[in-house]
Amino acid sequence: MALGRQDGGVKFRAAWLLALRRLSVYTSVMLDRLYLPALALASAAAIVLAMVWPQGLGDRSPPPFGREPVQRAAAVQAAMKRETQASQARLNNARQAVRDLQTPTIAPAK
Repeated sequence: MALGRQDGGVKFRAAWLLALRRLSVYTSVMLDRLYLPALALASAAAIVLAMVWPQGLGDRSPPPFGREPVQRAAAVQAAMKRETQASQARLNNARQAVRDLQTPTIAPAK
């Protein structure tokens, strides 16, 4: 028996071959050079789409995605108009009350 470096035996070779096989499967199935730029492009496209897509309370979205905004319903439009008119009437009444208080009235007996 010689001293020095010895061969690891069958177990060492099997583990080494298994590691090489797993490494080759990983690199052949998922290429990071292809996957990560594609992921970045998809995320950038999603951000751009979210910025230009008319979702929310403004414009109506295209038919497969959107629904009619609540503010465009006839009942809601009428309620908003009534609320605006009532608010303007209260404001006008308050202004008239302030004018009446500020205007000196002359009594007819004087």
